[in-house]
Amino acid sequence: MNWQPAKAAFTNGELLAYPTEAVFGLGCDPRNEAAVMKLLTLKQRPVEKGLILVAADYSQLVRFVADLEIPQDKRFSVFSHWPGAITLLLPAAADTPDWLTGGRRQIAVRVTAHEPTRQLCKALGSAIVSTSANLSGEPSLTTATEVRNAFADQLGWIMDAEVGGASSPSKIIDPFTQEVVRA
Repeated sequence: MNWQPAKAAFTNGELLAYPTEAVFGLGCDPRNEAAVMKLLTLKQRPVEKGLILVAADYSQLVRFVADLEIPQDKRFSVFSHWPGAITLLLPAAADTPDWLTGGRRQIAVRVTAHEPTRQLCKALGSAIVSTSANLSGEPSLTTATEVRNAFADQLGWIMDAEVGGASSPSKIIDPFTQEVVRA
């Protein structure tokens, strides 16, 4: 796949659409506040809800995570969830912005096993913001065609690939308390 258009859109603060495990996702560079705000405005989503970051591997997430706050005796159980359709609430790095965390001390992160999303993150060399392709409270879109029909003029790049076989968006858990935030 030619990743240049995706890289250009990502670098220029544009929004991307890509398939995840169950639905299409909308994303952008998590380090670009203007891009994140553009995404939140498009979705009509309040910043206080926070966002998920998705990555090809943990090394793409560690910049946003207070890695040293993950106790050594918990590391195996925490990281054994990945890769997969499980989003974890991990301690946020001190410099992780509130526009990603929603003002919380944790950040929601996932190492995906869905190959198209993994390849995108690898091509970009970065984790990306991952939120469902829909307006807040509306059903999530599951095909590139649906995304084009709903958002085409507001997106910089749309991946033509299939969503994975999951029946619902990623489960979100706090791996330290085992609390399920989203089933």
